[in-house]
Amino acid sequence: MLIRFENVTKRFGSFIAVDDVSLDIEAGEFFSLLGPSGCGKTTLLRMLAGLETPTEGRILIDGVDMVGVPPNRRPVNMVFQSYAVFPHMNVAQNVAYGLKIDRVPKAEREARVADALALVKLSEFAHRRPDQLSGGQRQRVALARALVKRPKVLLLDEPLSALDAKLRDAMRGELAQIQRDVGVTFVMVTHDQDEALAMASRCALMNRGTLQQVATPGDLYEYPANRFVADFIGTINLFEGTLSVDAPDHAAVTTPALDAPIHVDHGVTGATDAKVWVGVRPEKIAMTPASGPRPTGPAAMPQANVTHGTIMTSAYLGAVTFYDVATAGGTMIKVSAPNGTRSASPALPAGTAVWLHWAPDAPIVLLG
Repeated sequence: MLIRFENVTKRFGSFIAVDDVSLDIEAGEFFSLLGPSGCGKTTLLRMLAGLETPTEGRILIDGVDMVGVPPNRRPVNMVFQSYAVFPHMNVAQNVAYGLKIDRVPKAEREARVADALALVKLSEFAHRRPDQLSGGQRQRVALARALVKRPKVLLLDEPLSALDAKLRDAMRGELAQIQRDVGVTFVMVTHDQDEALAMASRCALMNRGTLQQVATPGDLYEYPANRFVADFIGTINLFEGTLSVDAPDHAAVTTPALDAPIHVDHGVTGATDAKVWVGVRPEKIAMTPASGPRPTGPAAMPQANVTHGTIMTSAYLGAVTFYDVATAGGTMIKVSAPNGTRSASPALPAGTAVWLHWAPDAPIVLLG
């Protein structure tokens, strides 16, 4: 691996910002440190950059312990949230600045600057000043300035937070493509789950200074390790219940939130009668008008995975419509339905009675 955190802890007085974190990042990864504000992700990034010192533990880059190595001697470069582009220099001068400080010969410096500007598609803007650029272009200047020094690791601190929503979406694809083109290891801090899931090859989700789960975006979403992960990544309906059946190939959970048990197509390896939480994503729930027949559940438990409710609200968001459906017991369930064609049926109105049902592979069972 290229980067290794070994039992890293960082304290600010009595406050523990990072708590005994051990983590490996492979060469060539686009890795994301993800989590809510104050979870420790930025502190972890700053320790990797050398801007903070661990209270305990070690950080290694390419097998070399970074303790005592100043920021300018580390094989990393950082793109800050504000970009920190020099306003009095043009684009080419901004990108060349670090090379000039390192006394790289002029001919080599100009060649490397030209390559970096071509990489970020700014060659024709080389002589413009930052105030003549858009937010996305200034972000690419900062990226080129960092990459031109050919670091082993590029650190990105909330790199897209200053951009508007449409430009953020466009820059996600550009950043991911640049990372693939150069092959440099990217380590990005973000609180935006969509940003992390869209760009990163792996993510470390943090909360209160600790690692909650390290996994691919798909595994974080489909196989969360605990309730925090399930609730933080995407939208999910969580039901508290009791594990009533736990066989090797199936399990059942009874919950007061629903008028039928929840059946899953795998064992849970928890003790029967254990308290559990069951999560079902909105897009995995089918919804049909209650004027039709009651849907049938799994063959092993035909009454399971079906509940009755009433639509309270709907929100049309272009690609999908989100519904809030209230069960007889007052539980609110979120359901999403794709708007697949322009001639799709309009959203069902509030007050419509509906059946909600889902396949046995849809629920996520979380112990504790």
